[in-house]
Amino acid sequence: MLNLLPVLGIAALLLLAAWRDLATRMIPDGIPVGLVILGLMLRLPEGWSAVLASVLVAVLVFVVLLVLAMRGFLGGGDVKLAAAVACGLPPAATWDFIFATTVVGGLLGLGYMARPRLVLPGRVLAIEAWRLRRGGPVPYAVAIVAGAILVLLRDRVA
Repeated sequence: MLNLLPVLGIAALLLLAAWRDLATRMIPDGIPVGLVILGLMLRLPEGWSAVLASVLVAVLVFVVLLVLAMRGFLGGGDVKLAAAVACGLPPAATWDFIFATTVVGGLLGLGYMARPRLVLPGRVLAIEAWRLRRGGPVPYAVAIVAGAILVLLRDRVA
C-alpha cells in the first residue's frame, strides 16, 4: 500500500505532463522535479545502491537525449521528463521504457503524418493542423508518458 501512493502521484504527474505538452508544448519544471522525488521514493526501499543505479542511468538518459535536443530532435521538456521517469525505474526497466516510448513515438509520428484522416474533436484537430503548418513540434511528451505508464503498469501487474 505504501508504494501505491508514489505510483498514483507519478501517474497523475505524467498525465499532467502529457496534457500540458499537448496544450502548450511546454512542460513546467515542477513536473519532472515531482517525478524525480516520487520515483526515488519508489526505489529507496530497495536500498541506496538501487537508488544510485537509477540516478546514474537517468543521468545517462539525460546526456544522450540532451545531445538529440541540441540537434533539434527533441525539446528540453522531453529530455527532463524522460530522465525524471528513469529516476524511478530499475535500470533494466529504463531500457524497456525507452523502447516503449520509441514505439509509441513512432506511432504518434505516423498519426501526425496521417492527420487529415485523424478522428479528433474538430477544435483539437484544427489547432494541431495549425501548429504543424507552422513547423511546430509533435507533442512527444505524449509518447514518453505512454511509454512510462506501460512500463509502470507492467511492473505493478506482474
